[in-house]
Amino acid sequence: MGSNTRVPYSRMTMGLVVAGLLFLGPPPQDDEPLGWPREIDTMNHTVVLFQPQVESFQGNDLKARTAFSVTKKEEGAAPVFGVVWMTARVETDRDSRTVEVLDVTVDNVRFPDITEDQEQLLRNLLEYELPTWDMSISLDRLLTALELVERQQEVAQGLNMEPPVILFSQVPAILVTIDGEPILHDVEGSSLKRVINTAFTIVSDSASGSYFLFAGDSLWYRAGSLGGDWELAEDVPAEVDRLTPPPEEETEVGDEPEEEDVEPGPPPEIIVAQEPTELIVTRGAPEYAPITNTDLLYVTNSESDIVMELATQRHFVILSGRWFASPSLEGPWEHTRPDELPETFADIPPESEMGHLLVSVPGTEAAKEAVMDNQIPQTAAISRSEATLEVVYDGDPEFEPIEGTDLEYAVNTSYQVIKYGDEYFACHEAVWFVANSPYGPWEVADYIPADVSLIPPESPVYNVKYVYIYDSTPEVVYVGYTPGYTYTYVYGGTIVYGTGWWYSPWYRVYYYPRAATWGWHVRWNPWYGWGFGFSYSTGPFTFHVGYGGWYRGGWWGPVGYRGYRYGYHRGWHAGYRAGARAGYRAGYRAGTASSRYNNIYNRPQNRTRNVASAQNRARTQPNRATTRPNNVYSDRNGNVFRQNQQGNWQQRSQGNWQNNRSGNVQNLDRSAQARNRGAARTNNFQRSGGAARAGGRRR
Repeated sequence: MGSNTRVPYSRMTMGLVVAGLLFLGPPPQDDEPLGWPREIDTMNHTVVLFQPQVESFQGNDLKARTAFSVTKKEEGAAPVFGVVWMTARVETDRDSRTVEVLDVTVDNVRFPDITEDQEQLLRNLLEYELPTWDMSISLDRLLTALELVERQQEVAQGLNMEPPVILFSQVPAILVTIDGEPILHDVEGSSLKRVINTAFTIVSDSASGSYFLFAGDSLWYRAGSLGGDWELAEDVPAEVDRLTPPPEEETEVGDEPEEEDVEPGPPPEIIVAQEPTELIVTRGAPEYAPITNTDLLYVTNSESDIVMELATQRHFVILSGRWFASPSLEGPWEHTRPDELPETFADIPPESEMGHLLVSVPGTEAAKEAVMDNQIPQTAAISRSEATLEVVYDGDPEFEPIEGTDLEYAVNTSYQVIKYGDEYFACHEAVWFVANSPYGPWEVADYIPADVSLIPPESPVYNVKYVYIYDSTPEVVYVGYTPGYTYTYVYGGTIVYGTGWWYSPWYRVYYYPRAATWGWHVRWNPWYGWGFGFSYSTGPFTFHVGYGGWYRGGWWGPVGYRGYRYGYHRGWHAGYRAGARAGYRAGYRAGTASSRYNNIYNRPQNRTRNVASAQNRARTQPNRATTRPNNVYSDRNGNVFRQNQQGNWQQRSQGNWQNNRSGNVQNLDRSAQARNRGAARTNNFQRSGGAARAGGRRR
């Protein structure tokens, strides 16, 4: 059992230092509003601040050093270059992909070439000015400036990597998932029963002895049993037809594909699964094409990511970020650790049709940046007086122990409530609350039991260990969460979705579902995270998800996702390319459109509890120094360097730039590469208008 001292909780230590690889040649030009360097005029000086170099990032505390120059406002004055070390609190906004640097403290200042009196004068200037500056930095720049040097034991320990049931079909088919044995509930005012532990609309009609599955556009399938043969229903009882879900809202997805000269495809087959299952569909026999510069082929007529290694003829498929391999698409499938993939996977060109797979190939830049991104918290300042909570139970509260801890969790509620001794802690919308009773009254917590960090992945409340309390005042609690809260984890140098464990839902009077890893065609998007879709949809068949089994607890599926029922229609038309364009892309856009609002703290229902963000505070906004290249760096000893247009390093000494003859440029090269990679990522994000540009297949 673990210790349970009452302490502010920020256990997720992230020792981070500057990272990067060799960069030769001039740096790219920035074209985004958070570019560097920054310039600001004071009464007597012009200060130019170059991009900070991060030394550590723990919780929401950032330590960094940055090179800068100070020029006195007098004719002929030469700039004085120095290095400042800072400690600050940060607020991260993943929606805008910015990090606000707040509460800056100047820890140290070094000027290599001036007297002590001059240095003290400039130190006083910086200590006065820096805390008033808007020091925001793009998240992508921060990501590429970080490299883990002290990593906690890999968070994926204990994740379930066993494959789900993996089915393969060469004809149009859709997977209809039921969360365990079907639970039937009476439909008020009729003789019908609805299957409530599914996200689909499935109705049992005892009068006709049939099950009905809603397929969109007033269409229904009929079968004699859930596992039977499903066919389009010619006649639907009026009672069943009245359960047709309301029309889709059209504002969620936005840009829909063009559909001229496209004929609808045939009705898909229905495959019902009551255990964790994934479906791979090809349009006819698999068709292959080579991946340039590799010993790999990929399947072109599938919306799944299927790769075959020529040397062994093994097929590889990636599901929820996990690799599975088989000698045939028919199986059997076995899990393959990312670090055991054939070496040729790392040679997949980033610009190729399968370039997006590099995020799941350890050692690649895409994988390293995704892993680093997984360590950065989304943060907020929560008002104690504005944050409220009311927990509802199905009957009297019931608790079960959490293995390996002194904690218990409530099983008969959709809320995540944990009991420790005589206290109760609830994690809701990434904020911790505390009470002396399971019913409340709930107050924002400024501590949680240390045993929270020991919750194993087998527990359905595992994700709450990734919600942190950093600091507090009598009015405000500073909180944050990393992507583990929304079920993204590091495994084998890559990221995966979900724990892989199946969690038993609750049902007595109410039905309370749990998080799911499988059955949702989960794929990674480098800008917005995980997108969700189906393996097949077509023509008028929309297969509404989200209305189906909804019953006083919400529908079932991946955690934190709000867009199941959008974009998964008109998927398979006469030609595969049309199908891929309309089906996969529409579904993928639905996932990414929803993910744009995945900052939990910024959801409309949560905004009133947030203390005014940094953007609303009165702070001096430095101007972008557009005429100055972002090419000045410092080393850990406070020496100042710049990289010239030829990629060579010069050191500031005796008031001039002199060629660096020490030969110790490896760390400087790494810093330059990291800075320029971050600029490229940020520029891509800005130019795309917030849309994903890199790595998506057939987009």
